[in-house]
Amino acid sequence: MPVSHPLRGSVRIPGDKSITHRAILFSALAKGTSRIDGYLPSDDCLRTVAAFRQMGVAFEAFVRDGTPTLRVTGTGRLSEPSDVIDCGNSGTTIRLLTGLLAGQPFFSVLTGDASLRRRPMRRVIGPLRRMGAVISGRADDHLAPLAICGRQLFGTDHLLPFASAQVKSALLLAGLTANGVTRVREPASSRDHTERMLSHFGHPCERQDGWISVQGGGTLTGVDMAIPGDFSSAAFFLVAGAVVEGSEIVLDQIGVNPTRTGLIDTLREMGADILLTPRASRCGEPVAQINVRWRRLRGTTVSRDRLLSMIDEFPIFCVAAAMAEGETVIRGAEELRVKESDRIAAMAEALSAVGVTAEALPDGIRIRGGRQLVGGACRTHGDHRVAMAMSIAALVADGPITLNDIDSIQTSFPDFMMQLASLTSPNHPQPVL
Repeated sequence: MPVSHPLRGSVRIPGDKSITHRAILFSALAKGTSRIDGYLPSDDCLRTVAAFRQMGVAFEAFVRDGTPTLRVTGTGRLSEPSDVIDCGNSGTTIRLLTGLLAGQPFFSVLTGDASLRRRPMRRVIGPLRRMGAVISGRADDHLAPLAICGRQLFGTDHLLPFASAQVKSALLLAGLTANGVTRVREPASSRDHTERMLSHFGHPCERQDGWISVQGGGTLTGVDMAIPGDFSSAAFFLVAGAVVEGSEIVLDQIGVNPTRTGLIDTLREMGADILLTPRASRCGEPVAQINVRWRRLRGTTVSRDRLLSMIDEFPIFCVAAAMAEGETVIRGAEELRVKESDRIAAMAEALSAVGVTAEALPDGIRIRGGRQLVGGACRTHGDHRVAMAMSIAALVADGPITLNDIDSIQTSFPDFMMQLASLTSPNHPQPVL
């Protein structure tokens, strides 16, 4: 494998995007002042900040001991926004706000960019209507913009046909303003950041017999918190260390919530050398230092159950699969067709452009790995995770990989290219932008 020098060193991973969204949201709902150390000042998270500013919440951003910090002053109530709320490209912002605003005593409209306006919203609207919500959307309520006529909701049991942290969170947020108890049950466990964050703000969720429940009413109280490093952002360097020969990379203060770390389990099964050292928890979330060292990988099969805990890592996992000996097959990934891009099609196309045999399946992908990657031109489809994944692929290609667009990286990891450059030398093949 004609790769230049190994990658060695540590990488500073930004705050977790999913947890930052929720920290902002619950701080805005709480009464009193909250301080969020290590929040992620990315485009997506700043859309959530801007939304709550439109509803009367005060925010102050500053740097504290070299760490981005956000001070949030909440009054325990929101005001009607005077204009449409633009969620940009953030699916988390629009779906969680849909649940929250359904029970507020005012009218609101949520929209987003062209990509977000193509993403399905009925999966949230349908169960919210069962709670009494009045929500209308474009294309027979499938798509944004969404018009929400807030009103009193009532607690309802929701047996979801699929696991989705965003849908679950939207329903739990609606349950905070509903009369009675709201219960949600999924066929498998999705990310539980909302449940952990609610408990951190003094409003615990109860778990019993597979049901997650919240009682309507009550007051959240402002708290100080520190956001762990984003595992989904760390994943790009985790895979880089695993596939660039001779590499050893350290990633510290990374959130290792078990609903998020399926990539570690899968890479270990493929032969990767990964060590986790526990650190003090943050926001009720487990945290660890992750050390990864290069070792030859072998192909594997990823099941639907495993994929749920590595859904955001699909693009970078495809790069690991391309470098592994033998065939890797991923199934049960239909949800990836409606992310920021059709990630199944996008990664099959990108890998094929650099010499990998990759076949898109209706619900996944089949990759035959172990061959040398070559230079080529790749489209990112405006998807930040596709852009970052193919930037890592460029490290193990024998020629330059050209990416048509990397602006989308700002949505989750603004310093990604700078951090990547800190581990590489001028001799390393780099993506041509």
